Amino acid sequence: MTTALETARAVLTSESAALAQLASELTEDFTDVIDRLIQVPGRVIVSGMGKSGHIAAKIAATMASTGTPAQFVHPGEASHGDLGMITRNDACILISNSGETKELADIIGHTRRFDIPLIAITKNADSTLAQQADHLLLLSNAPEACAIGMAPTTSTTMTLALGDALAVALMETRGFNQADFRTFHPGGTLGAQLLTVRAVMHKGAALPVVTPETDMGDTLLEMSAKGFGVVAVTEGGKLTGVITDGDLRRNLQGLLDRTAGGVATGSPRTISADILLVDALGIMNENRISALFAVDADGQLEGLVHIHDALRVGVA
Repeated sequence: MTTALETARAVLTSESAALAQLASELTEDFTDVIDRLIQVPGRVIVSGMGKSGHIAAKIAATMASTGTPAQFVHPGEASHGDLGMITRNDACILISNSGETKELADIIGHTRRFDIPLIAITKNADSTLAQQADHLLLLSNAPEACAIGMAPTTSTTMTLALGDALAVALMETRGFNQADFRTFHPGGTLGAQLLTVRAVMHKGAALPVVTPETDMGDTLLEMSAKGFGVVAVTEGGKLTGVITDGDLRRNLQGLLDRTAGGVATGSPRTISADILLVDALGIMNENRISALFAVDADGQLEGLVHIHDALRVGVA
């Protein structure tokens, strides 16, 4: 009797082989689809019935989050009024393993009636869907991974992967970058990972700042008042040094008789305010420090980011 682990490995092996086959069989039709979709002034409408519908919804969501406006339309709802969601400015991707899913008929007819680009994803090149489509993305003729060879498994995996390929190719063609991605993912872990230092840093009156001539009594008051355990030493707005708790310990003897410039560590480690917060956190961890000052290209002090800021927004 086959064990559950053996079954799992067989399914994964079967599906990975199908994906490799699909990759090798992909033709220039894929490029034609990208060229067509990149020119669409409206949205990419993705639809399918049953398991194909679930995959269609995921494809639409992936496209929408990577710079290609997209929307899932349920074929059943389309037949009862939601066809109005599909306009002449849109393009349709319809998914059906057999290519004969009757629930897609009204969407097919709508695209033909209003000259809306139609892309078919199916395994059957001779099907109604394939014959009606302007572009055909043919799935490989690979068996389903289930024991009876009927449950949508391998076919839906191939369709999902093909949808990812479309989304990523469109993303790269558009030049969609990290900053664009952050715009569409402001919340959750992804949003936190894509925050820049500028988005969370302390600036203006919140910054602990003294000049080289400031006596250490006033410097200690500034450090205590701002609460970061560090103070910036600036001349003309440029960061020339920093004083940390460690600097204070190393200069305890006669500390209050000295000035900030005589205690500060020169040439401090700094960052750009436009780097990712997660990268700033990496620098802090690597150097075992709890705060970093951000400066512009001319060395002008712009802000301060503390390790607690990373914790607060969920990066650390």
